[in-house]
Amino acid sequence: MFIETETTPNPATLKFLPGRAVMPSGTRDFASPEDAEASPLAAALFDSGDVTGVFFGSDFVSVTAAPGADWSALKPQVVAVLLDHFVSQAPLFTGGDASGFTVPAEDEAEMLGDDEGTEDVVAQIKELIETRVRPAVAGDGGDIRYRGFRGGVVYLQMQGACSGCPSSTATLKHGIEGLLKHYVPEVTEVRAA
Repeated sequence: MFIETETTPNPATLKFLPGRAVMPSGTRDFASPEDAEASPLAAALFDSGDVTGVFFGSDFVSVTAAPGADWSALKPQVVAVLLDHFVSQAPLFTGGDASGFTVPAEDEAEMLGDDEGTEDVVAQIKELIETRVRPAVAGDGGDIRYRGFRGGVVYLQMQGACSGCPSSTATLKHGIEGLLKHYVPEVTEVRAA
């Protein structure tokens, strides 16, 4: 098995491609060792001590290094953990089935909600995010989650390599906001949630 690595726009994050599916659907973001307790793989990556974030995409794992961490020393450790996991076919989540692909329920607690009577607008926004924005963000080792539409403002949450990336504000304001405003006139602004 060979694991490729790619840089991301976030200098603290590398994208690791194991050449096979990681998540069959959806994504999962681990922002702390406590979050990672749900996944043996994420927990093992955090165990290095130099990892501050792990993100599972459809066919990649993004790993964020702590400030001051040396990627030349950390990268071989991450590759070794990933190889051990995928070669042994260990479950991705605790309590996972034999294939290791038990997808956790999406955290709805962070939803801000939508204004009443905006179902059609929200459907257009979600469609654009799913078809136009998500694939581009996944290419950079991250994901974006819809969190609500209120008073013309779309609330989105950046995850993975995109969370904390120096260019994430520009991506939200100039890229995503421009796209949504163009196709959905009811959108006046995009904000991070």
